[in-house]
Amino acid sequence: MAEPVSAGASRPPLRTRVKVWLCRYRAYVWLLVLVTGLLLLYHFRAALRLYEAVVTVTGFINTLTPKFYVALTGTSSLISGLILIFEWCYFRKYGTSFIEQVSVNHLRPLMGGIDAGASAEGFFPTSGDNETSRQTLSECKVWRNPLNLFRGAEYNRYTWVTGKEPLTYYDMNLSAQDHQTFFTCDTDSLRPSDAVMQKAWRERIPQSRVKAAYQALDVANDCATAYILLAEEEATTISDAEKLFQQALKAAESAYKKSQQTQHLGAQHEAQYKRDMNVLVYTKRRLAMCARKLGRIREAVKIMRDLMKEFPLLSMVNIHENLLEALLELQAYADVQAVLAKYDDISLPKSATICYTAALLKARAVSDRFSPETASRRGLSTAEMNAVEAIHRAVEFNPHVPKLL
Repeated sequence: MAEPVSAGASRPPLRTRVKVWLCRYRAYVWLLVLVTGLLLLYHFRAALRLYEAVVTVTGFINTLTPKFYVALTGTSSLISGLILIFEWCYFRKYGTSFIEQVSVNHLRPLMGGIDAGASAEGFFPTSGDNETSRQTLSECKVWRNPLNLFRGAEYNRYTWVTGKEPLTYYDMNLSAQDHQTFFTCDTDSLRPSDAVMQKAWRERIPQSRVKAAYQALDVANDCATAYILLAEEEATTISDAEKLFQQALKAAESAYKKSQQTQHLGAQHEAQYKRDMNVLVYTKRRLAMCARKLGRIREAVKIMRDLMKEFPLLSMVNIHENLLEALLELQAYADVQAVLAKYDDISLPKSATICYTAALLKARAVSDRFSPETASRRGLSTAEMNAVEAIHRAVEFNPHVPKLL
């Protein structure tokens, strides 16, 4: 068994602490800025002639008649109705909201959010160094929770036992959107099996998706995405899911090698290459999760490490979080600490897995020698203070995790 590694006695750099503090108390900072702005506005009200402006606006409002308000209400209702009809038609055709797509892909980047084109390009950036690429990676909805369960083998088991649906319609809709983004591309129409799967990901009823997957396999028995859908939704045990993922892996590796050779021939070939790469990475990751759930933990760790070496820019897919789970099960705390040192970075998206694992390791490093009586006399040491700060950080990030600490 690997020995645990101490969290270290030195505090993080001042710049890092300032960034963490700003992220933690962002709302209070904005409130302070707002109050300061209002006070400055009130102080310079005479120079800005605010009183005259208020009088002018008040006079304009007083001259408006009730007919204006009736016309304004009717016009806004008409526009809202047209927008609602357009949204419904767009949703029926594409399975997503037009306003949401515009907000996420175009408006949010302008306001300092994620990169507009990252979500449509797949898991991996095309240029730039490692750190820059990590900062511009888009948020991925399907793999936001890297420990997500298999629908057929695990979520459906919950439904059989409790009679309740574990996934909401909103969860299913988000998954459908991202499955279409990462498992389809513009060249699907050229391959009949991929064209069938493009429709399968849009199906709302699970039985319809499974039926479409079998239709795609009837057209071509090397359709990797069809095997993925069957492994995720039709397989009732992890063993059955693993067998289907192994078939998907053979098909995905073959398609990836072919598209890798033609990726430079044009934009369509580049899109197909990225899609085939997404399928390959997803399949290997799920095979590693199957191995861990079946008790072959060391095999799962090897698959994840090999995958991270082959595709180093994978912070968005969160394979490192699956790796943390497996390493903790092996009690390889030194390896866990090494993974955390690489991915517990201010520039990367935070997660409950990262925050709570870091807190547990720091608390574990000081728990054997900790004494409440001694601490009350001399105060907390630097390592103990770091552990307390890590616990607070984890709870503030996600207070809904059970209080294991």
